[in-house]
Amino acid sequence: MTTDKTPAPGLDLTVSCGYASDVGLRREHNEDSLVAADPLFAVADGMGGHEAGEVASSICIRTLTDSRVAGRSLPEMDPEELQELLVTADELIRAETGGRAGTTLSGTILVQEGGAPYWLVFNVGDSRTYRLSQGGLVQITIDHSEVQELVDYGRITPEEALTHPRRHVVTRALGTGSDIDADFWLIPAVVDDRILICSDGLINEVGDEQIFNLVTSFAHPQDATDALVQAALRAGGRDNISVIVVDISGGSLRVATDTREFE
Repeated sequence: MTTDKTPAPGLDLTVSCGYASDVGLRREHNEDSLVAADPLFAVADGMGGHEAGEVASSICIRTLTDSRVAGRSLPEMDPEELQELLVTADELIRAETGGRAGTTLSGTILVQEGGAPYWLVFNVGDSRTYRLSQGGLVQITIDHSEVQELVDYGRITPEEALTHPRRHVVTRALGTGSDIDADFWLIPAVVDDRILICSDGLINEVGDEQIFNLVTSFAHPQDATDALVQAALRAGGRDNISVIVVDISGGSLRVATDTREFE
């Protein structure tokens, strides 16, 4: 668990992050994988058991980190390019596991478009990405899960979804199933933004109100990360728990105003 601070050339912008991944209190293996290396921040939650999920999530993250985006400051990248990377990850996972394992994926890449910084947020499955901006914590991603569909259709309430017996069933994943298309959002990056990326091992144990309180209680992103993981462990730690917290800070910065969603 470390924190990186990287000035972004050409922009008065500094990126700081904290990250942690814990096996939890019930599982024998940690099937989560993550990357927290400016400008790429992502969490993959493997599925399959008997270490197969660990293989799927690690292949997914390795595919992203081996790409041209990793290690570059504010690259130019569009959703189509990123989806191509996810297709590659899906093919590699299937080749390695024979379709017996898959992984969710959620995260963001800090990119530039027209000389302005943006969060390119992406999601497949039920890991999540949130944004803390101007005092409010907003869930950017939408879960690809059976219970989310039931909520969308008005058949159950969001509160009922928290304890529904099918709450762990995802409708999109890489490496398994027929739907691997990610959702994308291009959101202007603003100084003092804080991004939270996490596997469902956090959100199934810690409610939104407590997540907000912890994310806003610590100035240092690593301290916020550690507090979130500890809260999930105290609540039962029934799954692997992976958390990334990313901050941007700086002085003068050209800020775009348009937000775009791609499905």
